[in-house]
Amino acid sequence: MKLFSNASVIVFLFLTCTASAQLPQTGFLDRSIELDGSSHRYRLYVPEDYDNSQDWPVILFLHGAGERGNDGLKQSTVGLGNAIRQNPERWPAITIFPQVPAGESWQGIAADVAMAALDATIEKYSVDESRQYLTGLSLGGNGTWYLGYKHTERFAAMVAVCGFVGLGDRFPAFISGSVNPYADLAQDLQDKPIWIVHGDADVIVPVEESRNMFQQLKALGAEVHYSELPGVNHNSWDAAYGNQELNSWLFQQRLN
Repeated sequence: MKLFSNASVIVFLFLTCTASAQLPQTGFLDRSIELDGSSHRYRLYVPEDYDNSQDWPVILFLHGAGERGNDGLKQSTVGLGNAIRQNPERWPAITIFPQVPAGESWQGIAADVAMAALDATIEKYSVDESRQYLTGLSLGGNGTWYLGYKHTERFAAMVAVCGFVGLGDRFPAFISGSVNPYADLAQDLQDKPIWIVHGDADVIVPVEESRNMFQQLKALGAEVHYSELPGVNHNSWDAAYGNQELNSWLFQQRLN
């Protein structure tokens, strides 16, 4: 006995393929964005259980100096990207991984690209705009302070890992003309929930950079947490992004 007509089979296959085509891609995705006539590659992480029926938090992650380039890949292999791969259930958020060109920093076109990628993500995906988070490590920690300063109203919380405000002539502070850039930055960010992480044995970025920011923020009564890791050199990011207390705290933060 013939159970289905040819027409029924065709309709069934059409509906199945249409439904599959409408399912959003998940995992680590390659993306690019056009800015000022140039194309810039970045990576986007979409949780496996993502759907449009709810609004999702979004994280902007800024990598360190070692991940600079234009391959569009390295920046998602260190720090937060690695933490997501190890424990995806702890990171139920859409996450953006822009990349700084070789020899440059976040205080340039890369900052504009990062914000443009964030805007593009919010436009395409179902995002809770009150839960935009900013984090970065090392050079990206500096970028976190920089973008937090430039876009203070935008982010619900910040996590700066082994970051710095200024490293003298090698890397001047971005608040030009300031007698005390740490105090000026703290004044700007005092209403922003912040968590700072740094190893006390860091030989690349002195721990005093994070100590100074913590002290300035604390003096203003800011909601600031500081984790100083005894005996830890520059890699404080594995401990930072593996800290479930920090993780839980981050997702509780919302813009007022």
